[in-house]
Amino acid sequence: MEPKHLHMSLLNEDMVSNRDWRRALRSQPAYRIVNKTIRGQTTFITMVGLTGLFILFYFYHKKGVAPMRSSNYNYTYPITRPIKTSTLHNFKIGIIADLDTNSKSDNEKNTWFSYLKTGYLSFNPYSHRVAITWDKTDPARLTNNFALKGRGMELSELVVFDGRLLTFDDRTGIIYELSNNKVIPWILLMDGDGKSVKGFKSEWATVKDEILYVGSMGKEWTTASGEYVNSNPQYIKTITTKGQVSHISWEDNYKRVRSILGISYPGYMIHESAVWSNIHRRWYFLPRRCSTEKYDEKTDETKSCSVLISTNEDMYDVQKVDLKSSSNTRGFSSFKFIPTSNDLVIVALRTVEFNGTTETYITAFTIYGQIIMDDTYISNLKYEGFEFI
Repeated sequence: MEPKHLHMSLLNEDMVSNRDWRRALRSQPAYRIVNKTIRGQTTFITMVGLTGLFILFYFYHKKGVAPMRSSNYNYTYPITRPIKTSTLHNFKIGIIADLDTNSKSDNEKNTWFSYLKTGYLSFNPYSHRVAITWDKTDPARLTNNFALKGRGMELSELVVFDGRLLTFDDRTGIIYELSNNKVIPWILLMDGDGKSVKGFKSEWATVKDEILYVGSMGKEWTTASGEYVNSNPQYIKTITTKGQVSHISWEDNYKRVRSILGISYPGYMIHESAVWSNIHRRWYFLPRRCSTEKYDEKTDETKSCSVLISTNEDMYDVQKVDLKSSSNTRGFSSFKFIPTSNDLVIVALRTVEFNGTTETYITAFTIYGQIIMDDTYISNLKYEGFEFI
């Protein structure tokens, strides 16, 4: 038989061992070490990831670098595939008419109309020579029944956006899609900040980074004698492919653009054409009217200007190139870069509104001011939108 004191000693040792074992389980020192390591690794990975995102953001948004393309945007441009040889590129073109009050039909009830004239532009990418031929058929007559205070279908621009051909009514504010010579309403733009009962007077439109930009005259809205009313024409609209509209004041931008010619209010600059160049990452403007004097409805008809203005993306670096012109009544109403010219050659419409008469001319020149094609007469109608279709 074991001695009693020996039995108690062994029992005490077993109890101590059991208590130590249970304490070790509760403390779990090994797991605390592992958790610290994991937390350290997570922090390190997070820091590396954020640094990488910052670098990507910097490079994709750095000035002069175009953003990544969306897989959903339709980049087809022009809509009709051009015919190309080694020395000649042929493009289908279209121009759209703004007939003002003459757009109301005399023999069709509640009907307003416009004309779409089509033809072809031939371009030599080496010599930069341009030739234009118009279709022998009559222009297509476009009609609908939408109007504001008895006026409508006063179409001011043509633009391809997301693979669709759009045109803009400067009276009602409606943007139409043109399809098979039919005008289909897409979006209604309201004046100024959008909280208006008056339609936006759309005068120019262009596409920048998969967003449609639509602008108005860019001058203060005044009475016929030049008295200030509001700054609504100095707003622009940005529109997504889904039709989401934002209203943005460009008042300061327009003022910087006109300042290159020494113009400030009550002087004015009227815009009817503007294009964003994704190649140069610059805005280009061909203003229709320029004056250092107060606006006057009658004398305005002779204030046409002949200058190409460009700005960088944030519109602080403003530059100008003078263009040769002998006419003070022919003002620019629309222009586009020839698609295969690397945004070096511009084709533009000049229109005349003088003493109740109208005319339209077409011309071509480089962004450096070299005239490639002199003003060439098109029609006694006023065509205000040009596009490669």
